[in-house]
Amino acid sequence: MWKALLWDHDGVLVDTEKFYFQANRELLAEVGVELSEADYRRYLLIAGTGAWHLASERGCSAAEIADLKHRRDERYRELLLVEEVTIAGVAELLAELQSQVRMAIVTSSRRADFDAIHSRTDLTRYFELILTREDYRLSKPNPEPYATALERLQLPASECLVIEDSERGLSAAKAAGLTCWVLPSALTRGSNFAAADRRFDELSALRRSLLASLQPQ
Repeated sequence: MWKALLWDHDGVLVDTEKFYFQANRELLAEVGVELSEADYRRYLLIAGTGAWHLASERGCSAAEIADLKHRRDERYRELLLVEEVTIAGVAELLAELQSQVRMAIVTSSRRADFDAIHSRTDLTRYFELILTREDYRLSKPNPEPYATALERLQLPASECLVIEDSERGLSAAKAAGLTCWVLPSALTRGSNFAAADRRFDELSALRRSLLASLQPQ
């Protein structure tokens, strides 16, 4: 039986990844860069480096890129406050799990974005620990975010299960010595999840396996 579930956030608990892609694409388009879904997956969802080097290659200065990033963040937050971000079945699943297992969110989202998202949801009440980008030094695919969660929860990796949707999240979890189940989002379905302990294509299938894994052996 798992003692804790460590959830990724964007693409797993809320449908926000497409809006971050949109914000990045819109701002990069201003300097002549056409950000494709393939580029987004490669640079943000796998490597975790961002795509601003594409603007640099177009001659943008560091100051211009800093301005683009700032306006990207503003545009993303604007979308989060008006677009639908809920994923059907997530709230019900979390309510079902809450009395059976400890739960945490380990996300690369900034706190301001996270708070904007959850100003319109009631999901945070299900979690005893929430780690955002400001809570650790190195982001996924580095294992530090998950190592930090284990330290805060005072649990060994063997007693925790990670739910992820991206390659870099999977890499971070495995590097931290954790079991990781993957539920791909629309933007990550074509990714390489060979290292995952299990993969699910539907939330309902993940739900069944989670509930079964929490039953006394």
